[in-house]
Order: sequence, then structure tokens, then C-alpha cells
Amino acid sequence: MDILKSLGHPEELFNLFKFKMGGCRAVMPKLDYESMSESLRTCYLYLNQTSRSFAAVIQALDGELRHAVCIFYLVLRALDTVEDDMSIPLDKKVPMLNDFHTYLYQDEWCFTESQEKDRQVLEDFPTISLEFRNLAQEYRDVISDICHRMGEGMAEFLEKKVGSMKEWDQYCHYVAGLVGIGLSQLFSASQLEDPEVGRDTELANSMGLFLQKTNIIRDYLEDTQEGRAFWPQEAWSQFAGRLEDLAQPEKLESALSCLNLLVTDALRHVPDVIAYLSRLRNQSVFNFCAIPQVMAIATLSKCYNNPMVFQGVVKIRKGQAVTLMMEATNMQAVQTIITQYSQEILQKVSLTDPSRDKTLHILAVIREKSTLSQSSLPSRTHHLSPMYLSAAMLLAALSWQYLSTTAAQAQGTGDMQGQ
Repeated sequence: MDILKSLGHPEELFNLFKFKMGGCRAVMPKLDYESMSESLRTCYLYLNQTSRSFAAVIQALDGELRHAVCIFYLVLRALDTVEDDMSIPLDKKVPMLNDFHTYLYQDEWCFTESQEKDRQVLEDFPTISLEFRNLAQEYRDVISDICHRMGEGMAEFLEKKVGSMKEWDQYCHYVAGLVGIGLSQLFSASQLEDPEVGRDTELANSMGLFLQKTNIIRDYLEDTQEGRAFWPQEAWSQFAGRLEDLAQPEKLESALSCLNLLVTDALRHVPDVIAYLSRLRNQSVFNFCAIPQVMAIATLSKCYNNPMVFQGVVKIRKGQAVTLMMEATNMQAVQTIITQYSQEILQKVSLTDPSRDKTLHILAVIREKSTLSQSSLPSRTHHLSPMYLSAAMLLAALSWQYLSTTAAQAQGTGDMQGQ
């Protein structure tokens, strides 16, 4: 039960209850699906089915930008599904990736041979491409360009492994940095954000790289078990003969050194993340961008020097995620969150870790970029008496099932699955 994992964190208990009882609508308002065309409703259905993390924040965006980002996500999800499908032979996959952007203007193109779990976005691609063609020209130009560049990048890395740290940056640019660049250009095209947001591709690229590197670091065990290798050889070869050897118990010290090296590398993008978020003016765009970033730094804090990365699944608590989502709605709160998790990492840096100096340096830079005067920072530390905490835990345990049931009934009619 999610609540049990948050019993030692009273603020998470409060936010879990608040979220269950409708607090989520503050950052994720309900959409009016009935006013949409059937094809657009289908696109949002696919969005909810295929996105584990972005569906909610996409649907909270303002105006026509919401539809543009929804279609952008589905187009790239379809492209990514082609890349991930190991059943497609390379002589067929490479041309598909290179030409995928042209399928956006082919009414009937679809692919029905995929074995991937998200294959519906390929099988019903005509519905997605129809809604793409219904977008304004400025949105279509961005989506088509990013799809073209990403497809070529994916094709380039199909037959080569991620070797150097520079190649790790390049791979992450193709699969995530370009997403950040495309989204930024969509924000500016919508006029919800200044043109500079779309023009500064360096900051936008860092937004994507930070998220992608976090995912790659966290997913070490799942990827290696399925034969995928995304940790750069330049990093892991310093500590093991093969990437999969890092999961061996006797290699734990070396594995943690490699892990911490990669976390440190990912952290170097945080100053750019702070600079990027500081430019945003539209509330829905800010929420959309900030929430994944604060969850990423919380995840990196959880991963740093953590043997579980090599033994199982590492993820933040649901209560922790809900709290971050509900708090990360302004720059001051985001800076506070970043400071908190940077401090958590700092406390775990070992005296003997090979990357210690680099880790301390980037944490100092982050601290400098995110520091506000203590008088203006809201405290994230809750000093509660044992009696109050015990009462809160008891109330939580007694109330959770009832609230979950009633909240589900109250919100059920608004879910996409009910359409």
C-alpha cells in the first residue's frame, strides 16, 4: 500500500489525501473530451495508454498547445516503438526511422507487424497523422523537423553502442534533447512563452538530457537483463570487463563507483534546468516542465550510491511523487526542492569515491544557482510531536480505504476510459 511507505513522512500523507480528494485538479484540470472530434479523443486515449509519466501534465497545458504536445508525444512514441522493436530487421528498420517524418503526410500509412506493447500507435497511425495535419502550420513544422532529426539519430545508433561520454550525450540528445528543443519551440509558437525559450536550444537540450540520463541510470538492471546497453562504455569499462558484471555481488564497490560517476555527470545539467525554468511565464507550461525535473533529481538522489540499482527497481514513493507534483508550481519551490535533494546526495558522498571531487564541485554549483535567502524559503522540514505523528498515522490507516473508494467513484465519470 502506498500509504504505508509514507508513514514516516507526514507531509506525504497529507498530500496523498489531498490528491485523492481532488487536489490533483489544481495542477491537472479535467479535459472536456465530449467537445473533441472522435479522432482527437482517440489520440488522448492512446496518450493515457502509452505514457506512464507525461499524460497528466500534457493534458494540463493551456489551449491549443495541449493538442500540439499530445500529437507530438504520440508521433515520437510511434517512432520510438519502431526503434525498440527487436523483431523488425535492421534492413527494414533503418529506412523506416529515416523516413518516418514523411509518414505524417501519408493519409493511410500504418505498420501492423510490431510486437511492442505500444503497437497501437503504429497500427492506428492514420488517426494520429490526421490530427497532426489538423494542427496549425507552425506546430506541424516543429513536429516534422524533430521527428526527422530524431529518426536519423536513432538509425545512427542502431548499429553502434554508446561508447564515449560524448556519445552518451549525443545519444541522449537524439532521443530526449530533441524532445526538449521541440517542446520549447512549440511553447514559443503558441505565444504562451517568449521566442527566446524556443531559440535557446542549449538549455532545452539539457532539460531532455537530465531526464534521459536519470532514466538510463535507474533502469540499469532492466535494460541489461533485456540485452540493452545504454551506460557508456567509457564509464563502466573503468570498473568491469562487461557492463552486466556490475550486477555481481562481488563487484558492488566498483558498481557503486560507476553509478556515482554517471549520477555526477547527469547533475551537471541541473544549472541549465534552473536557468530554463526561470524563464517560463505561463503557469501550465511551468508545471509541465518543472514536475518531471524535480522528480528526476529526487530519483537521482535515491539512486546515488544505492546498491538496489543493481539488484531491483529503484523509484521514489508515490506520496513523494504526489508531494513534488503539488509543490513544484513556482520557481522558489523548485529551487527549494533542488536544494533539498542536492543536500541529500551531498550527505551520501563517500570519502573514497573516485568521483568525489567532481560530485562536490557540481553540487556546489547547483547550490549556488538554487540558493535563496533562508528567510524567503518555505521550510520543507516538519517538526511534529510523536503524539501528533502517531495520531496522523492512525487516522491515515483508518481512512485510506474509505477515501480511495469514494474518490474513485467521484472521479470515475471523468476518466478517459469512460468515454
